[in-house]
Amino acid sequence: MEFFDNLPAMDLMRSERMTFVQLIMPFESAHRAITYLGELGLLQFRDLNADRSPFQRTFVNQVKRCGEMSRKLRFFKDQISKAGLISSLHSATQPDVELEELEIQLAEHEHELNEMNANSEKLRQAYNELLEFKMVLQKAGGFLVSGKSPVAVEDRELDENIHSNGDYVETASLLEKEMRPETMEQSRVRFISGIICKSKVQIFERMLFRATRGNMLFNQGPADEDIVDPVTSETVEKIVFVVFFSGEQARMKILKICEAFSANCYPVPEDITKQRQISQEVLSRLSEIETTLGAGYNHRNRALSSIQFHLNKWMSMVRREKAIYDTLNMLNFDVTKKCLVGEGWCPIFAKAKIQEALQRATYDSNSQVGIIFHEMDAPESPPTFFRTNRFTSAFQEIVDAYGVARYQEANPAVYTVVTFPFLFAVMFGDWGHGICLLLGALVLIAQERKLTGQKLGSFMELLFGGRYILLLMSLFSIYCGLIYNEFFSVPFNIFGESAYKCRDTSCSDARSVGLIKYQDPYPFGVDPSWRGSRSELPFLNSLKMKMSILLGVVQMNLGIILSYFNARFFKSTLDIRFQFVPQVIFLNSLFGYLSLLIIIKWCTGSQADLYHVMIYMFLSPTDDLGENQLFWGQKPLQIILLLLALIAVPWMLFPKPFILKKLHSERFQGRTYHMLGTSEMDIDGDTEPDSARQHHEEFNFSEVFVHQMIHSIEFVLGAVSNTASYLRLWALSLAHSELSTVFYEKVLLLAWGYDNLIIRLVGLAVFAFATAFILLMMETLSAFLHALRLHWVEFQNKFYHGDGYKFRPFSFSLLTEEED
Repeated sequence: MEFFDNLPAMDLMRSERMTFVQLIMPFESAHRAITYLGELGLLQFRDLNADRSPFQRTFVNQVKRCGEMSRKLRFFKDQISKAGLISSLHSATQPDVELEELEIQLAEHEHELNEMNANSEKLRQAYNELLEFKMVLQKAGGFLVSGKSPVAVEDRELDENIHSNGDYVETASLLEKEMRPETMEQSRVRFISGIICKSKVQIFERMLFRATRGNMLFNQGPADEDIVDPVTSETVEKIVFVVFFSGEQARMKILKICEAFSANCYPVPEDITKQRQISQEVLSRLSEIETTLGAGYNHRNRALSSIQFHLNKWMSMVRREKAIYDTLNMLNFDVTKKCLVGEGWCPIFAKAKIQEALQRATYDSNSQVGIIFHEMDAPESPPTFFRTNRFTSAFQEIVDAYGVARYQEANPAVYTVVTFPFLFAVMFGDWGHGICLLLGALVLIAQERKLTGQKLGSFMELLFGGRYILLLMSLFSIYCGLIYNEFFSVPFNIFGESAYKCRDTSCSDARSVGLIKYQDPYPFGVDPSWRGSRSELPFLNSLKMKMSILLGVVQMNLGIILSYFNARFFKSTLDIRFQFVPQVIFLNSLFGYLSLLIIIKWCTGSQADLYHVMIYMFLSPTDDLGENQLFWGQKPLQIILLLLALIAVPWMLFPKPFILKKLHSERFQGRTYHMLGTSEMDIDGDTEPDSARQHHEEFNFSEVFVHQMIHSIEFVLGAVSNTASYLRLWALSLAHSELSTVFYEKVLLLAWGYDNLIIRLVGLAVFAFATAFILLMMETLSAFLHALRLHWVEFQNKFYHGDGYKFRPFSFSLLTEEED
């Protein structure tokens, strides 16, 4: 135990040490102080007005003003986007303006733009009406001219059958009235012309037919030009129509139907001369409006360009001011002393920088009273803050996605930087596909400056954020792929020819072509002569499965060792004695011993069945091992290990709850005289997270015992399930290997064996598609998710609580456009 106590504290893995501070700021320097702290970005404020609604806070009016200015700026941005103006790459060099001046400027710009938009909309509406009128004049005039030509056959038929009746005017149909000019004059046949959207024409005609009981004629024709809707700015295809009818009642019905269908009606004279005269007037008026519209658009675009030049700076300024007032609303306002009181967290290393910023704020604001900055006792657990860079931030995000580390808890991201891409590579393990991933990662890294800060799609943003993860995954994949040839065979190569004696039970076919060699082991990776032999798959299965177990046991032991450093850092001797020690004994008595057997079997070339050894270690520990004995003294060692594993279970379960109960009882009975206590029990209890001193009012033995029992059962069962879970390294590695072989041999080589060029091209296309979408995309995603599972569950559950909360300082650099 002294050896472990002399180990370093592993400060590299700990979050930054935090301190709880209080700020007392005079009212005249508060705004400037918060501004400087926002630029520094190292202080997280605590909301002291959490029980108040946003409308009951001190600076609610200023927040409303900033919100209104943000609305106006969004309106300008939307107008610029609709106008299709190209955003300026250079920011404005306009001198800084006060918030009040900016508010006045924005109000003037908004009023001017609203007036221009209203005038432009009126002109556009008038232009569209004149354009529709022009098209109606052209089409409807043609309908009227063609409708006046008589047809002799129809006239004679009407004379012989119907027109002999005296009351013809009252009973004749509209079609008959149109065909006889003399009766048309007597019955006063009239018409209504207009224009309607093409999508409504069929329903419109059907409704007219039903309303007039069929006593109407409906002529239609497509408009020569499409019309732009001034509201939606969309191009609409319309139809010109002319409805012939008789009677005032029919006219009223038709007009109401036109109004219901948003059909615009225009008067068209029957006289051709008047039609031409009106057409000339309409064309002249259209030309005038076009000129006016063009001038209006140019003036509006110039105004928007002027706004656009300063838009980014204005939006940033308003965003910052709103954030400042939101932060000021988190402070307490002392009316009598005219000061603001704030509380928050900051890293210890940042205290000097914060004090310097506060002194500068006092000097710049000409305040007679300085800002008071002092430390206080923390009312709650501090936030967790890890300083990261662009390389380590992605790995930290992987860990934080599971849960933010408890304050000063060991950070698994330090090891994840290496173990995550390595376990991914064990599953992916292909140097050819690894090179493809490497090229993609290098392209993203090369475009880093260009893409940083730009708006990307969700997939591209995720891919760009993990560019360094992709880089390491590709490098490790190339390494593992070269070792594999396919997989790890370094343990075989270093032990010489004994590694090759069990290559194939019937390998005369391999010997005949010189594939089997008993001398000169392959220098790096698995010997390619395994490929194509009947023992290739059993050999690789056995090898990869054993390597998966070895890697899993090593990583789980690393997790248990980290739990020791956590307990040592928090001075929890109970966790060291009654969790760390029995966990190490239990795991290594079973699966550590299995790993030892695997290594011994590799070194000796033994034919022992490890499944048989492990099963009968539990069922018949005293039986003779026979041919499954790998070394001298194996049976007594197995009995000792089995007894140690059985002892470790109650060791984890019972002592800690009863010791905590004893500590609670002693402290509860003598808490009035706790200053006299100088025993080790008191020292440990003051600093240990589970101490009864901190929770003596809430101590419940049954809850503590049940929690410890669940933790113990979870570890015992998890030792088995977690070890089995690492077999996914074997399964996914074989799956990727076999898929690659199938696509290469059964698609590409098979298609290339034909002399037909089309078959070769189809085979090449299928192979390229399978490589890109199945092997590179789906297999990469699958291996990534499985590596994520191994770290979150099998590794981190040994030591990582993940119940902390992130340090979120007030910083202008963290503000986004979504906060506008």
